[in-house]
Amino acid sequence: MQGRRSSTFTRLLRHGFTDPAAAERLLELPELSTVRTDPVLLEALGATADPDQALISLVRLTEALDPAERRTLLDTVMTAKPLRDRLLGILGASEALGDHLARHPAHWHALVMYESADLHPGVADFVRALSGADTPDALRVAYRRCLLGIAARDVCGTSDLVRTAAELADLATATLRAALAIAAAESPQDAAVCRLSVIGMGKCGGHELNYVSDVDVVYVAEPAEETAGQEDAEGTAVRAATRLAARMMRICSDTTAEGTIWPVDANLRPEGKNGPLVRTLSSHLAYYRRWAKTWEFQALLKARPVAGDEALGEEYLAAIRPLVWQAAERENFVTDVQQMRRRVVENIPAAQIDRELKLGPGGLRDVEFAVQLLQLVHGRTDPSLRSGTTLTALADLAAGGYVGRTDAAALDDAYRFLRLMEHRIQLQKMRRTHLVPDDQAGLRRLGRGLGFRADPVAELNREWKRHAMEVRRLHEKLFYRPLLDAVAQLGGEETRLSTDAARQRLQALGYADPAAAVRHLEALASGVSRKAAIQRTLLPVLLGWFADSADPDAGLLGFRKVSDALGKTPWYLRLLRDEGAAAQRLARVLSSGRLAPDLLMRAPEAVALLGAADGLVPRDHAALEQEVLAAVGRADTPEQAIASVRGVRRRELFRTAAADLIDTYGDDEEDQEETPDEPPDPAALVDRVGTAIYGLTAATLAGALRAAVNHVTGNDAHPLPTRFAVIGMGRFGGRELAYGSDADVLFVHEPLDGADEGEATRAALAVADELRRLLQIPTADPPLLVDADLRPEGKSGPMVRSLASYAAYYRRWGLIWENQALLRALPVAGDVDLGARFTALVDPLRYPENGLEEEAVREIRRLKARMETERLPRGADPTTHAKLGRGGLSDVEWTIQLVQLQHGGRLPALRTTGTRPALAAAREAGLIDPEDAAVLDDAWVLATRVRNAVMLVRGRPGDTFPSDGRELAAVGRYLGYPPGHVGDMLEDYRRRTRRARAVVERLFYAYE
Repeated sequence: MQGRRSSTFTRLLRHGFTDPAAAERLLELPELSTVRTDPVLLEALGATADPDQALISLVRLTEALDPAERRTLLDTVMTAKPLRDRLLGILGASEALGDHLARHPAHWHALVMYESADLHPGVADFVRALSGADTPDALRVAYRRCLLGIAARDVCGTSDLVRTAAELADLATATLRAALAIAAAESPQDAAVCRLSVIGMGKCGGHELNYVSDVDVVYVAEPAEETAGQEDAEGTAVRAATRLAARMMRICSDTTAEGTIWPVDANLRPEGKNGPLVRTLSSHLAYYRRWAKTWEFQALLKARPVAGDEALGEEYLAAIRPLVWQAAERENFVTDVQQMRRRVVENIPAAQIDRELKLGPGGLRDVEFAVQLLQLVHGRTDPSLRSGTTLTALADLAAGGYVGRTDAAALDDAYRFLRLMEHRIQLQKMRRTHLVPDDQAGLRRLGRGLGFRADPVAELNREWKRHAMEVRRLHEKLFYRPLLDAVAQLGGEETRLSTDAARQRLQALGYADPAAAVRHLEALASGVSRKAAIQRTLLPVLLGWFADSADPDAGLLGFRKVSDALGKTPWYLRLLRDEGAAAQRLARVLSSGRLAPDLLMRAPEAVALLGAADGLVPRDHAALEQEVLAAVGRADTPEQAIASVRGVRRRELFRTAAADLIDTYGDDEEDQEETPDEPPDPAALVDRVGTAIYGLTAATLAGALRAAVNHVTGNDAHPLPTRFAVIGMGRFGGRELAYGSDADVLFVHEPLDGADEGEATRAALAVADELRRLLQIPTADPPLLVDADLRPEGKSGPMVRSLASYAAYYRRWGLIWENQALLRALPVAGDVDLGARFTALVDPLRYPENGLEEEAVREIRRLKARMETERLPRGADPTTHAKLGRGGLSDVEWTIQLVQLQHGGRLPALRTTGTRPALAAAREAGLIDPEDAAVLDDAWVLATRVRNAVMLVRGRPGDTFPSDGRELAAVGRYLGYPPGHVGDMLEDYRRRTRRARAVVERLFYAYE
């Protein structure tokens, strides 16, 4: 006995049972006494997805049958292979259908028939099978009985994925008709006064339904012919149809002892959940003509009548279809497409994103969206592309040359595999889910159900990841590869996009000038050269990145210009081809505005920075100054020296802008999806940009100063009779420069011991004038404007003063606003010791030991109030002006500077030239409430980012949001707003600065 048991145990293990001891006990049950030793049974169980589950369900089924019926079942199972494969295949693949058979054991007979009609049933067959179901529960039971046959053909391989999905859609159609008939029988008076048509949408409409999926529908109703002329016939018909539709939905969606069928979802109707459940045809048309969004026309691609009044359904389709194929001509189509192309991955819990078959990266939604978008773009002129079924439409796109045949075949294969995974997952519990199991038992069952037997879990994961990666790889290529084939002018017989079709697609993907884009592609990708071949490899991905930006045309044009400039160098295309991050970074930089591309066009070799590991890390100020001074030392003339200085500044400004854009928009997508990072901190980005631009500006001034001194002294032929230093003021001194900031400075000198003071002053003035002349030499680079207007007496005062003269002026004539300006004073170039002594001179002025007298506080408030009324440009919106507007930079800076003037004398932590460090010190010292400090800091960072964004986008400085729509959208993208949300951006800006202004009025103006 022990030997036999051991032998059975071993055989069970060999046949795939995971709990052979339990299986052995089940085989010993009397219900299986006639078959327990038959090797055919074990072989058949071992061929199922889950032998343990199949055996348990078989035992439950036999226990539910009377002895005679049990013998009939077991005899048939052992002698009829078709039934054996079908029944055991279902029991091993679906616990839920096993439960159904245990409740309705007679339904095993549904698996016996093997007639031709049974192999490929259609709607009419399912309607007949459900015809006797005149109550909701009877319909649920009959539905599951039909489902048994579909699942059996699927599991046994008699039907492929496409056939199975079509059968499920046909069964859904028959079920909706039966449910509507039950509802009409319950309310004959409602049925008599209306014509109601049920329009299938989504996968039901597309004839590609899942086992458990919401069945999407839209309802359209008209008065019955008998009541058409009666008063309020239309309103009466709509109300009656609404009651019938609602009852039909409950019949399908309610859960009883017999389970549920599936939810019926009518949320794709006009206005969604907020709109009426049922509308007339004219009401549908009015909505779609005036209010519908692009995604609603995308949904209508799959619309077809499935139940109710067939003639009305056809009228609906005939009226709606022309609108669907005009969607790509709508004004907001491109914006809508850009929004739809961004998967709502953030709505997927982080723990589930790697298990999502539908919405995750490389998932089913990627394929479906790509196909539907191409249908919308090209189906308006090519009726052959109007199928509602994804795989049929994909084949049609390939046949017409809209998608490469090889790519279409690979995508078809991947989509079938992913859908088959989805079917097997849903079949187990008959639950709506798109998540791959995270337990070993579930993965093993799924793997075996897909035919993997050697190592089901490992083989499943390998194939799943391979297909998902293939979808991700092809998703962008699907849009752009045919564009290149259309313009490459290569030989071959495969059908290609026409030039008009290529323009249509480019326009749909956001290119405002598709004709120019086609010309750029022709110039880049035509011919048989190695350069053109590499471009054809790069461009499909680059075009996708450009299309994701606010200005795809600028991105493509910039890429052509850079390629023209560098195309003959051996490293350029190799860098982009072999360093994936470099190509994406270049796309980001070229399509995000004018500043960075303009800098790159003047020094295309800076592209190499995008591929270096530390290429986007800002250079240290000391290292930059050393490089600049060395370059000046090698120059023969001041003009050559300043040209070298400007070259370094151009490169570093590009490095800073590129790093800012790439960190703002994100780097390599694949890397981020594997190791997702937190969104970039806007304050950290602002600080980094401010510090980097301060460093390169200070180095530029140091170089210009050295060149000026060399010129004035004849390269030390007659040494300078005075020490000379440049003091940074304003945002320069605060180390918080924006891209378009001027360099506010003071020039200070101190005669050498024994030098003539007049001669020293003339020499210092000559140096300052030469420095300013050199920096004002016309150039295509962004100008560095040196502004010395904060000097004593302003424009009326001397350009340069000695340290003693500064001391005398401030002691006798200095005004409170000048002391406030000195809060930002920071030595930035020239004689270090002189700069330190200037700082020591002004410290008592900017940090008075006893704070400010009340009159001084009132004077600062008067100056600020006058500035608000006089300096805001005429016509500027005070609610959105980043510098002088409500809650803008000026508000925040004057507030914290007042605190510094009042308390800096006793609190050393406040003695800083930076706004944010001063704000943090005031918060730590308890001078500003933490919540108020956070509000002020947020507004200051936001206003600074707006100024940076405007400069990056327009290539010239500005304090207000652009009026041009595309530029405004680009600013929005930089600030983190998706396409179509510039209104939200402006509203958020006003809200956040309004809060800051309220704090300013309390703290600065002392308003309560």
